[in-house]
Amino acid sequence: MKPDLLTARLEKIESMRAEILAAGDEAQKLRRLPDNIVEQLIDEGFFRFTLPEELGGEAATSCDTIKILEAMAAIDASVAWNVMLGSEINAMAVGGMDKEIAKEVYLDNPRVIMCGGGGPGTQPPRAERCDEGVRVWGQSTFISGCHNATWFFMAAPLMQGDAPELDDAGNPIFKMWFLHRDQWEIVDTWDVAGLRGSGSHDVKADGALVPEKFTGVDLIAVPAHYDNPVYRMPIPLRLSYNKVAIALGVAKGAIEAFSDLAQNKVPMLSASTLNKRPMAQSRMGEAVANYRAVRSYVLDAMTDVEEELAAGAATPGADTTINARLACTHGANICMQVVDSLHNTAGTSGMRMHSPLERKLRDSHACATHRWVAHPLYQDLGSIFLGNDPDPEFTGQGAPAPK
Repeated sequence: MKPDLLTARLEKIESMRAEILAAGDEAQKLRRLPDNIVEQLIDEGFFRFTLPEELGGEAATSCDTIKILEAMAAIDASVAWNVMLGSEINAMAVGGMDKEIAKEVYLDNPRVIMCGGGGPGTQPPRAERCDEGVRVWGQSTFISGCHNATWFFMAAPLMQGDAPELDDAGNPIFKMWFLHRDQWEIVDTWDVAGLRGSGSHDVKADGALVPEKFTGVDLIAVPAHYDNPVYRMPIPLRLSYNKVAIALGVAKGAIEAFSDLAQNKVPMLSASTLNKRPMAQSRMGEAVANYRAVRSYVLDAMTDVEEELAAGAATPGADTTINARLACTHGANICMQVVDSLHNTAGTSGMRMHSPLERKLRDSHACATHRWVAHPLYQDLGSIFLGNDPDPEFTGQGAPAPK
């Protein structure tokens, strides 16, 4: 991403501060983003900046993406989470997509947003071949931004009766099927505290049709058709750096909110504002140091990945990948601690529902519980540092091994 484009993106986010704040407030009630902010974000290209330039994007690097998402999440995490997921899935899908299909999907509909992934629902997924292509049944959980999306990726095995269909190597065919919005429904299941406005409801398909020309589309296909190193990062790492970006933004926003509060709040039985109290000063210093430290670690680790790939590596090496995964996991969890400390120091003012610290407390915990940056990963990474063999997701090669 050209430096001037990154600067323009960051400036645009700041110019939209009032609209993002208003949309974040409304999203708390709707449990998804209001349509007006989605349309504005589309108009401003925030779901496309991760795409290749030839498809109307700005070819953002991982570090560009982190900085953009962080800036938006500092204002409101739910708005930023929707942008993160929509731009992330848009970019993940395009890497190995047939270029003619990509032109149809991305250029014929420049307002396209995708969603997908998530977890398995109560209905076991399955796909079956039919005369028109493939039909898919299933229900996926935690599909953030589904109300905004034109396309959805649902994971399901390709079946022949009760048996899975096998590929040429004798392996069951299991993939993410590309479903248009007219083929699936949203099931209202998202009623949470943190990231409440992310709209992460279930999505259900009941015999959804994947036309034959789209049956080869997958959420990730290799080799990638574009030079941007992002397209050669393993899925777990791509999903990690996007998530820690939101956590960093929430911590940054909490620091800003606490600073504003402390300069104006006079605590009970006190003659001076909170910013004059040694405890507030100490915790603010610690918070800024922790935030800056983990931010630097994340950006340094992802720069190492980018440089290794730019030098010609097909995928990042195990050491580079492990370091980046540790940086993302550590970043999300330390950012949660930063927000916890400042919220506690703010006293009852931080507990009030109108306080930005109250929402940031909830959002920071939601970020740190996400599978790709959650604290159980410390055990996996610590095991590697103690000489045990790593799972595939930490070697730079691919997805987690079944456990």
